[in-house]
Amino acid sequence: MSTIVMWSKKVFLVAMVAALGLASLPAVNVYALVQSDPSTPTAPTQITTDRLEQIWAKEQAAYDRLGKFFDNVDARISKAQELIDKAKANGKDVSALQAALDAFSDAVKQAKPIYESGKGVIASHQGFDSNGKVTDQTKAIDTVKDLGGKLKEIRQTIFPAAKALREAVRAFRQANHPAATSTPNSSGS
Repeated sequence: MSTIVMWSKKVFLVAMVAALGLASLPAVNVYALVQSDPSTPTAPTQITTDRLEQIWAKEQAAYDRLGKFFDNVDARISKAQELIDKAKANGKDVSALQAALDAFSDAVKQAKPIYESGKGVIASHQGFDSNGKVTDQTKAIDTVKDLGGKLKEIRQTIFPAAKALREAVRAFRQANHPAATSTPNSSGS
């Protein structure tokens, strides 16, 4: 074969590789963004009515859950007290548990009036209609902030005491864990 044919094949191969390489590059133009008016920054947007309605619904649901908690908490505290008394009768050291339960009970007593004051906010639902739709955005924002503040205050009152009670129960269980005994299972092994 002649050298011209070999060179033309090589040139053709190089041209094909270059064409494939260029074809893989994007075919769009890129322009720099020019700042239009640096003197006025954009203001933060206000809460939309849809967002207010969502927040109001979530706060009402949280308030309902708290209502169930307050309805059942006295029975749970009594049950916990019975278990503590039973453990004390068995000679266990329950002083940390008793202190944590007393602190939790006190926190619940402090939070109950805050919860009760939230009933007025929900009953009046200023800025919202009976279906939870926004009728007056300014009043709705104030209502959401008011109920949210009450929920936050309840949380700050109860949660530390509840966490301390959980930790005291965990520590009591670890300290008084029964020794593992090997008992045969139902299959006899």
